[in-house]
Amino acid sequence: MPEFTRRVFSGIQPSGNLTLGNYLGALRRFAAMQSSHETIYCIVDLHAITVWQDPDKLRAATRELAAAYIASGIDPGRSILFNQSQVPGHAQLAWIFNCVARIGWMYRMVQFKDKAGKNTENSSLGLLAYPTLMAADILLYHATHVPVGEDQKQHIELTRDIAAKFNHDYGIDFFPLTEPVIEGAATRVMSLRDGTKKMSKSDPSDMSRINLTDDADTIATKIRKARTDAEPLPETPAGLAGRAEAANLVNIYAALADSTPEAVLAEFAGRNFSEFKPRLADLAVSELSPITRRMAELTADPAEIDRLLGKGADKAAAIAEPILARTYEIVGLVR
Repeated sequence: MPEFTRRVFSGIQPSGNLTLGNYLGALRRFAAMQSSHETIYCIVDLHAITVWQDPDKLRAATRELAAAYIASGIDPGRSILFNQSQVPGHAQLAWIFNCVARIGWMYRMVQFKDKAGKNTENSSLGLLAYPTLMAADILLYHATHVPVGEDQKQHIELTRDIAAKFNHDYGIDFFPLTEPVIEGAATRVMSLRDGTKKMSKSDPSDMSRINLTDDADTIATKIRKARTDAEPLPETPAGLAGRAEAANLVNIYAALADSTPEAVLAEFAGRNFSEFKPRLADLAVSELSPITRRMAELTADPAEIDRLLGKGADKAAAIAEPILARTYEIVGLVR
């Protein structure tokens, strides 16, 4: 296998209502990786339309997500930041991968089963083929590493399968076998109302999540009212077994403080949540309030966001085009 440039790619759907989970599980990690990798970050708007979207809301959500990337520390001067639909190579490579991947692989994808539910026959073809587009997103840039949550790990495994089959079918080591990067105390942030469920923007209860647009008072109220239990905090993480809500708040504190659950519990062992929650609220407000303010400033100037995304798309296309051209040549397509 040839040596590939150490390059990170990741993307988030522009579906609005970004949460603390998006920040801790993705955005903050993306910013940190700028210092050690070549980084490409994408707003995956083509993925968003696998289910119907209101066009005006989709445009607004795309700009809001771009603002969140930048407010969270993504520097468009250090990273490439763009929206997927501005680089046609994503869709072009996805078609080639549709012809490499097997239908059975698609039906085994857990996320398709979850989203389609019992209405598989009424789902869009795009929803079924979503993972091949994700593979194209990554491999169009020969990305070697993708920061993801546990729920996306299966998609990276499929990306590796597609790359391996392409390389085998054409007898060439062309696409890298991308590695998932899963780390951090709160890569999977759970609901503030039910510690067994992931924090989600689609949860009917706004009290289940902290939104990146929440003001300081709202953040503090949500943490104060987060579900916990009557037991004091234990000395070690082992003592959190069976205490999903308690473990979630400890993990959130650890992630916000750039610490570990072990260190958090060493500080708060024996204390009740009546003491712990105010400290967590203060920490969350201090971390998130500057992001909320910066997002508001950025979204007030949509033309500037569009300019930055367009500039990023040009940079992305400059990397993607030679890789796509070589893919066409390998496959035997005439351009």
